[in-house]
Amino acid sequence: MSAISIELPREDGTEWSVLVRDIDTGEVLLNENDGAVLDTASVGKVFLLHRLLTEVDAGTRTLEERVTRRPVESIDDSGLWYLLQAAELSLYDVAALIGAVSDNAATNTLGRVIGLAAVQEHTRRLGYTDSGLDDIVRWPRPPGAPPTLSHATAAELVRFMSRLADGEDLTPSSADTLKRWLGAGMDLSMVAYAFELDPLAHSGFDRGIWLINKTGTMSRVRADTGIVMSPSRRIAYAVLANWRRGEDGRGPVLEAMRQIGAGIRSQLAD
Repeated sequence: MSAISIELPREDGTEWSVLVRDIDTGEVLLNENDGAVLDTASVGKVFLLHRLLTEVDAGTRTLEERVTRRPVESIDDSGLWYLLQAAELSLYDVAALIGAVSDNAATNTLGRVIGLAAVQEHTRRLGYTDSGLDDIVRWPRPPGAPPTLSHATAAELVRFMSRLADGEDLTPSSADTLKRWLGAGMDLSMVAYAFELDPLAHSGFDRGIWLINKTGTMSRVRADTGIVMSPSRRIAYAVLANWRRGEDGRGPVLEAMRQIGAGIRSQLAD
């Protein structure tokens, strides 16, 4: 029996891919179809940020480089940049917007600068064969565009987060930078809801918990993956849910995700 016990809702055709694992011991606290490939909406933006920092580590790019947002890259939805007058930002600021508010305009600009093909090749080279960023953010989606923004399995996302927690694949400075960007994430509506953190200010330990996470949201998708730590324990998680197009499975899915978060919190308190 898993250390975290929950009956996941299946109404509205909901599919799950879930993995919760202790980073240091490898103990699996919850596993539900962790190899299932699901739509993860904005979660795949982590691979774009990772590729950027890999180029910084290689000396081929700097975070001080200035980039200009093109009008076609501005999407009036997730994020803040579309509300700002400044059309030019540093790569650091563009990436910070993606980490903190999943900024779509910043994603599109950075995706153009880095190149989607480069991000996808980088993701595969790291060994993530069932996860990746499929496209930039488009609305409406034109004919022939990929059907998803990103896809993943819980198993691969937990591996990604565990390696980030241990500072693998990037230099210590770049790993810390990525943790800082994701640690500013303001969407605490899913698994992270249970930690009762301030969504606008939870960098570092808050109430004995340190959270680093990335979420993804669409009309039929909720996805949350991250690292959550107490002073004595580190846990990586990925909780992905998709339901049938045209249905509204949001309520039951969010309730289940928050219960999983409560289970993680109880493990940290043990």
